Amino acid sequence: VTLVESGGGVVQAGGSLRLSCAASGSTATSYAMGWFRQAPGKEREFVATITWSGSKIIYADSVKGRFTISRDHDMNTIYLQMSSLKPEDTAVYYCADQQDYSASDNPINDHEYDYWGQGTQVTVSS
Repeated sequence: VTLVESGGGVVQAGGSLRLSCAASGSTATSYAMGWFRQAPGKEREFVATITWSGSKIIYADSVKGRFTISRDHDMNTIYLQMSSLKPEDTAVYYCADQQDYSASDNPINDHEYDYWGQGTQVTVSS
């Protein structure tokens, strides 16, 4: 599976951005897709995840109510709509694919994902 993120950029605090992640390859066996982020000097952290069926969506507490994850099954693409952005949202955002053989009930850990994109930078200025 190959994942390509896009949509990052520089935005002022309070603004919005929409990230996209296009998947190609063995997408038929993909169970869920997630977004993670890593700020300078910090560990990578979970942001949100969605199953391709749409039956399960999980958000990190830090983004709940501000970010929305969605998927377009026909386009093999997931999105992360980010609103009310804060400077602390500044990070490299990665999308990740969880294959069905790795499926878990609460996929918020990066080791539960099998494929990763190259990341896209999001910078929120104050």
